[in-house]
Amino acid sequence: MKLNIEIDMTPEEARRVMGLPDLGPLQAAVLAEMEKRMHKALDAADPEAMVKAWMAPGIQGWEVFNRLFQEAALRSGEKGRGAAKGPSR
Repeated sequence: MKLNIEIDMTPEEARRVMGLPDLGPLQAAVLAEMEKRMHKALDAADPEAMVKAWMAPGIQGWEVFNRLFQEAALRSGEKGRGAAKGPSR
């Protein structure tokens, strides 16, 4: 025997029928507190210090990358000059 029952209700109605608590007010309170803390942290933050902290590794990386290419260019130039001279007699 197969029995199908279809019940049309909203999620809120289903929650109440099953006896589950309404967490909407708690969620709203938690989100309000998080927003308050985020605003407080942003007000205390120094944008210039944040940019310096974020950019410092990137700038150092570009300096290292630039030196690497400069050294490679110098070395290839030395090899090229040595090959153009030919063997010494």
